[in-house]
Amino acid sequence: MFEDPEWAEEAPVVADLGSVALGLRRTATSQIKGANRRQLLATLRALEVASVPQQPPSLPGSDSEEEEEVVETKKKRTKKGLFAGASSEVEEKRKKKRHKQGPPSSDSKEEEVERKKCHKGVLLGSDLAEEEKKKRKRQKQIPSNLAQPLDSLDQTDSKAWNSSATSDLTKPTCETPSSNPPHTLSRKQWRNRQKNKRRQKNKFRPSQPPEQAPAPASAEEAEVPSAPSPDSHGARAEALRARMAQRLDGARFRYLNEQLYSGPSSAAQRLFQEDPEAFLLYHRGFQNQVKKWPLQPVDRIARDLRQRPASLVVADFGCGDCRLASSIRNRVHCFDLASLDPRVTVCDMAQVPLEDESIDVAVFCLSLMGTNIRDFLEEANRVLKPGGLLKVAEVSSRFEDVRTFLGAVTKLGFKVISKDLTNSHFFLFDFEKTGPPRVGPKTQLSGLKLQPCLYKRR
Repeated sequence: MFEDPEWAEEAPVVADLGSVALGLRRTATSQIKGANRRQLLATLRALEVASVPQQPPSLPGSDSEEEEEVVETKKKRTKKGLFAGASSEVEEKRKKKRHKQGPPSSDSKEEEVERKKCHKGVLLGSDLAEEEKKKRKRQKQIPSNLAQPLDSLDQTDSKAWNSSATSDLTKPTCETPSSNPPHTLSRKQWRNRQKNKRRQKNKFRPSQPPEQAPAPASAEEAEVPSAPSPDSHGARAEALRARMAQRLDGARFRYLNEQLYSGPSSAAQRLFQEDPEAFLLYHRGFQNQVKKWPLQPVDRIARDLRQRPASLVVADFGCGDCRLASSIRNRVHCFDLASLDPRVTVCDMAQVPLEDESIDVAVFCLSLMGTNIRDFLEEANRVLKPGGLLKVAEVSSRFEDVRTFLGAVTKLGFKVISKDLTNSHFFLFDFEKTGPPRVGPKTQLSGLKLQPCLYKRR
């Protein structure tokens, strides 16, 4: 009828060609996929080998182990943080329950303490178990040829582990799953304990007397005589004796000084005649006192007399060691109760062996002592020439009223020329003879009663 078109004849051929092409395409794609897969696997294996190089077994202190330890510590911290967070949540819930229920009882408090202790023990046990795992890993990584020289390292690690474990296990904990090492003291703890025991023993031990000497070390040392050491006991005795003698001299000086000021000059003269050493002791003590002064009055008087003519005759009442006579060129008559120098004339200063009106200058330098000062000044008026000079130096503390003293002296035939009250230790006065005394011997002169110069015990 109708003829089939050309495309209808070609259609089955094309369909057959399409099915063949599809088959070929599938086989090709499967082959391509297998090759790609094998290639990818090969590259992954090469990358793994390159990323993890084969290294020799490292020692326990290597960097890889340190990195592993760092990672493990981080894991521990995270675990502890999680555990702490969970425990805090549980505690908050418990607090809310207790708040609802009321005040906690003593039994609940004890249970909480026990739970806390158990938690601490579990944590300590986990730490110890992890340390044991680390040691096992290190022992496995150590090669067999290095096992012998590294035994010392294991021993030191074990000692350190024991010391840390003992310090941790001293706290009361519940039973942990890991086996705890025995409770042993470290070397430092043992030393401290022994030291404390020795201190306790020595605390109550009686002290050894100084007379007991230590036992000789050997027979040879005992036979050899010891070198003569300085006699410390004798030196101490000498020093003590000197100190006691000094104190005794000071006491005798104070006694003599009080006797000189509280009695008349005749009694003092008898005292020094009976005991000649007493005057020497008194003079030595007096010089020790005067040395402390910034200026000695005898030097001031000598300086004034050196400005006057050397032809003037001087009488020194109470001269002592004749220091004034040795300091000036003038002729000096020295008088005192006892003699310390060949130039001294021993006498009572109320009666000196001089003629009337025979001297130009009379000096009383710290010598107006005793209760008869008026007799001294009247004797000076007797031996002085008309217009003669009277120089007086006395301790400033002896004067209650300087005006009354000066008024009393003027009644004995003198006139005040100058006075120096600037010095802190003594006063200086210069008088000129105007004539004989203007009052009778029975007239009382209260201004001549000076205070005694008494030295206190130091």
